[in-house]
Amino acid sequence: MTPPFVKLLLPLAVVACRTAPSPPPRPAATGQVTTAEAISFLGTPLERPVLPDETRRRFEEALAEARQRTYAEPDNPDALIWLGRRTAYLGRFRDAIDIFTRGIQRHPRDARFYRHRGHRYITVRELDHAIADLERAASLADGEDEIEPDGLPNARNVPTSTLQSNIWYHLGLAHYLKGDFERALRAYRECLEVSKNPDMLVATSHWLYMTLRRLGRDTEAARVLEPIRADLDVIENGAYHRLLLMYKGELAVDSLLPSASTGALDDVSTAYGVGNWYLYRGDTTRARAIFEQIVAAGNWPAFGAVAAEAELARTARVRGQGPRGGSGKP
Repeated sequence: MTPPFVKLLLPLAVVACRTAPSPPPRPAATGQVTTAEAISFLGTPLERPVLPDETRRRFEEALAEARQRTYAEPDNPDALIWLGRRTAYLGRFRDAIDIFTRGIQRHPRDARFYRHRGHRYITVRELDHAIADLERAASLADGEDEIEPDGLPNARNVPTSTLQSNIWYHLGLAHYLKGDFERALRAYRECLEVSKNPDMLVATSHWLYMTLRRLGRDTEAARVLEPIRADLDVIENGAYHRLLLMYKGELAVDSLLPSASTGALDDVSTAYGVGNWYLYRGDTTRARAIFEQIVAAGNWPAFGAVAAEAELARTARVRGQGPRGGSGKP
């Protein structure tokens, strides 16, 4: 019998001289044309996301503008970065990786290209490539930081992340997804040092808390929650804020579940956090049910979905079944 709270989820159907890794071939079945952008940790082809018509139209217009800028300013690294970012927003992650690779070839000491390519290697489940890129980005950035402009602005049009915070955040995530929680912990502690506003505080604290819980360091995890208050002025990372308040006992877990029902990015993040919460408490049946529903939802580029997939692949491996393919296995 499916527990009531799971029913609520049923609609969810650093080495300075390192050579940059080359992008691997696009996944394709022999003799067939495929629109798959990646292979999941469970061995499933992940097709390019289909966007609502109006969203796709806006993104295509923005991409056309970015392309025109690269024609006008071929030596401008900013133009090439935006071309890659705008391409990824359309779900063309492999094409975006190719663009960032071109940027690395032209501007090999620009940390931003490694940061963005590393992010998209996570999206396509190639974690070793992601880690290599993000470590290289950290080495090149060498403590220098700058605001990173948003391609998809929040409600206040106020960027909340920086180059450094994004490097460490994504590096921590790549290690976390591989199950290397000690390395993830080091990256998230670095990220916390450069998380200078409430949005980055809650985003980093969420993954740091989960990492410490996975390491069984519950006392340290509890200390991560101390700065988290209900009145924090969070602009865009409300899902992480609510989860942290739930971990503190200030929100009931049931109050988060209805918001985890549509497959939207925040909802997938919430659902994964709730599933992990049950996992910490030893309720593996509930946790697995939630992870399965997240994967079934189909919002596979979302970090919560990547993490849920990694959990299921790890479980399959422990049971001796093994993941049925995929790259960058967790």
